[in-house]
Amino acid sequence: MKRAGFATRWLPILLLLPQLIIIAVFFYWPAAHAVQSSFYLQDPFGFGSSFVGFDNYTDLLDNSEYRRIAWFTVVFTVLVTFFSLALALLLAVKADKVIRGAKTYRTLLMWVYAVAPPVAGFIGLIMFNQSWGPLTRLFAEIGHDFTLGVNYNDTAFAMVLVSVWKQVPVNFIFFLSGLQSIPKSVREAALIDNRSASGRFWDVTFPLLAPTGFFLLIINITYALFETFGVIDTLVKGEPGNNPMTLVYKVYVDGFRGNDLGGSSAQSVILMILVLALTVFQFRMVERRIHYT
Repeated sequence: MKRAGFATRWLPILLLLPQLIIIAVFFYWPAAHAVQSSFYLQDPFGFGSSFVGFDNYTDLLDNSEYRRIAWFTVVFTVLVTFFSLALALLLAVKADKVIRGAKTYRTLLMWVYAVAPPVAGFIGLIMFNQSWGPLTRLFAEIGHDFTLGVNYNDTAFAMVLVSVWKQVPVNFIFFLSGLQSIPKSVREAALIDNRSASGRFWDVTFPLLAPTGFFLLIINITYALFETFGVIDTLVKGEPGNNPMTLVYKVYVDGFRGNDLGGSSAQSVILMILVLALTVFQFRMVERRIHYT
């Protein structure tokens, strides 16, 4: 097969240059500036700064509140990722079996994808409204006084629920595409070898969905860590107080409201290192068990 190529080495560089410029301006330069700022104690009005070395990092690691928020971020990320993937996979398997009204069924599941995170958070505020929220009344029926923004566990539950609801559609789209790409001959052979539907799913279907699942695992962890910012900011109504928050939201609270630019920069650097380590772990350890066909 003839290999495609360019007549000159400068043409591919010119084609990549716009994207490289965008990455450099909006990622590498801010990241470098954050690393530099993390070693300084800065005046919020820009009148000066003092070099403090690693004091910003040691203050964070010694802060019990920061460790509590870090632990909540881990729990929040695991819950959002697990339930988003599990519910989407369940719905995709059921939708793949629907024959009559399949397009309508899939459209109803996918329309949530068009909702922006702040809008999803606002819908959560409506559903958990203290006076007339449907979900608040549902909890009242079972004897629980649900208080969003007041009770720590109630607020955490609402954050997880809204975040999962927002992410399920995009997972559903990918899982459904993966299911429909499985050859019909493979499904027929599996039907002959194993009459159990659950057995066929775990022995044949699920392993063939592994590449799609691995991709979605990375996407969902990234979503839970970063893209839930709008949901959290809306649900806590701009007044975090003792309410739960993630590490990304704490960077915003400390930097833009507490005017602790050096401390928030140190938090962002720690978060970048954690995400980098997590990504390397996923590709080195998890992807080894994934077989692409």
